[in-house]
Amino acid sequence: MANIQIWNGSSQFAPGQTPFGFYDTDVEFAAEADKVAKYCAIKLGWPLMDVELTSGSFYTAFEEAVTQYGNELYQQQIQQNFLSVQGGNSSINLNATLVRPSLNRMIEISKNYGTEAGVGGTVRKYSGSLDTVPDQQTYDLNLWATQQGITGGIEIRKVFYEAPPAILRYFDPYAGTGTGVQSLMDAFDFGSYSPGVNFLLMPTSFDMLKVQAIEFNDQVRRSAYSFELVGNQLKLFPVPKNGGKLFFEYYKNTDKRYIDDSVMLGGGSAGSSYGGSTNSNNIITNISNVPYSNPVYSDFNAPAKAWVYNYAAAVAKEMLAYIRGKYTSLPVPGSEATLNQADLLQDARTEKTSLIESLRANLASTNMTSLLEAKASEAKFLNDTLQGVPMMIYVG
Repeated sequence: MANIQIWNGSSQFAPGQTPFGFYDTDVEFAAEADKVAKYCAIKLGWPLMDVELTSGSFYTAFEEAVTQYGNELYQQQIQQNFLSVQGGNSSINLNATLVRPSLNRMIEISKNYGTEAGVGGTVRKYSGSLDTVPDQQTYDLNLWATQQGITGGIEIRKVFYEAPPAILRYFDPYAGTGTGVQSLMDAFDFGSYSPGVNFLLMPTSFDMLKVQAIEFNDQVRRSAYSFELVGNQLKLFPVPKNGGKLFFEYYKNTDKRYIDDSVMLGGGSAGSSYGGSTNSNNIITNISNVPYSNPVYSDFNAPAKAWVYNYAAAVAKEMLAYIRGKYTSLPVPGSEATLNQADLLQDARTEKTSLIESLRANLASTNMTSLLEAKASEAKFLNDTLQGVPMMIYVG
């Protein structure tokens, strides 16, 4: 049987005795490491029972507990503030930074809608032209893009080949006399006199309705549309009879996928593949590079430290369960001692899960949404209470 090391009841912490050394130089962590080791040993039954762990095992559990607490804490901060920090500087440590809510990313997202609506956005719009050919009705704009050296395709946004505006075919009977009165007066030798002219001022909406009626009439009765665009295949109506320039506006598809070269990883350029592997521009692009580091244990308050102590004890119990799982029993004088590996393992996992859930519940209750809901509820209850307070009667 292997010679299993037994906790001797004393330890002396020194830097380098934890696996990662995240907090070895933290004064409070170093001061409490031995206390936590003794606390965990007592929770496991020492000194009434032997504990098959060393001081290094307890230091490891202590380090893991502090790291787990920081992970849960900062993960909640990342989820709550990611839209405010995305695109920011990833070289700035956010541990002790109060993140101020920002609309910058929301504005950037809204710009995408502006691009599609044609009222702004961040994607550059290009203009191009091609030569129309007499009696040729269909033109392949994808082929035109390839001939221009554009890779990735284009998206046509506007074609400057339109029917004459309806206003040119709008006769206003209320402008002037509209009835040929001038020629009638000439016939009666009254041409040297000014006729009585009546004007009726109509609202602008009347003109707009008339224009729309003309355009709708052209579309329904005359099929008078000027072009048809399907899959960048442009079909002109009517068929051109003379050559000339046809102008249009378009987006490059690669520009819509890569909007800003400056934030691309690896210094890539618009139109290149997803090839960058290093964040050379120190830009926060996803939750993995939001600049939160391991917490400072000295900054922990009493509730945070209590959670760490309990989680370290649960981790130590789990480690002890795996060690005792190597043997089902140990020989003792005159008998055998049955080990409690299964009970230890189940208890350790249950305790760890319970601690994580309670911490997440506490963090969820302090996020912005929960705090605002609590304040709104508090204001409602306060208002209901004040409704029952008798009002003073003013005597003038």
